[in-house]
Amino acid sequence: MAKGPKFTHHFIPIIESLREMGGSASAYETTDAVIERENISEDELAKTNKNGGSNVRNAIAWARLYLVYSGHIDSSARGVWRLTEKGLQEDLSKFDPVELFKSVQRSRKNDGGGNILSKASTEAEVDVEEKILESEETRLLPVLKSLSPEGFERLCQRLLREHGFQNVKVTGRSGDGGIDGEGILEINPLLSFKVIFQCKRFQGSVGSGMIRDFRGAMIGRADKGIFLTTGSFTMDAKKEAVRDGTNPIELVDGEKLIKMFERLELGLKPRTVYEVDPEFFNEYK
Repeated sequence: MAKGPKFTHHFIPIIESLREMGGSASAYETTDAVIERENISEDELAKTNKNGGSNVRNAIAWARLYLVYSGHIDSSARGVWRLTEKGLQEDLSKFDPVELFKSVQRSRKNDGGGNILSKASTEAEVDVEEKILESEETRLLPVLKSLSPEGFERLCQRLLREHGFQNVKVTGRSGDGGIDGEGILEINPLLSFKVIFQCKRFQGSVGSGMIRDFRGAMIGRADKGIFLTTGSFTMDAKKEAVRDGTNPIELVDGEKLIKMFERLELGLKPRTVYEVDPEFFNEYK
């Protein structure tokens, strides 16, 4: 029996997760929901491709791309995954992920778009992780990881300043519970609060223990914490960050970090990329 790429098994969990969240959610929320739904282990989440990105998250991103091309997910909202009417009404009991993969490949080829996975056979397993979509993440993350610890701290200081924080200082000292700096975020002229942050250049996943240690260092010193890393956070770390009865900690992993740089065009030069829309030209044939 013919197989499709490994990522095809994420099709149904993506649709189910979006349905449970009301039909739409951010890419980050959806990906986490799929990971929890599939009960993917922390060991599996820690595996990365040659560019340092998560194999699992990359595969889910590929699955989302195919669902966009098949018409199950709307691609118009940047950063938001939204089910179309087709995605909402699809009978998943009769849904064939491999057939959807083949259908999209045939459609793209007929429209002149070629195979989405170049040189990939629809009859064989495909190593998706080695064929990553072109993105700033694949180029910027290695740059960030190559910085010195002090340089990364100063860059995070600049990033927070650019996002509206004031009086941002790098204060990292050994034995300071991992606190690297502090700043003030002003909501309005009458409301502001102190924030402390930790910056960690990291290849793997930050666990819940590091979050607990950081929170312990926060007690009595700030209203909120921010943990920035070039790596990722385990699911337990994410739960620990928002645990009831504790000071909240915002988690910024490599993916979010890239989006912050993109939003400000900080260290990045914008580039416009065009894709041919075959339907536009149909009436002129």
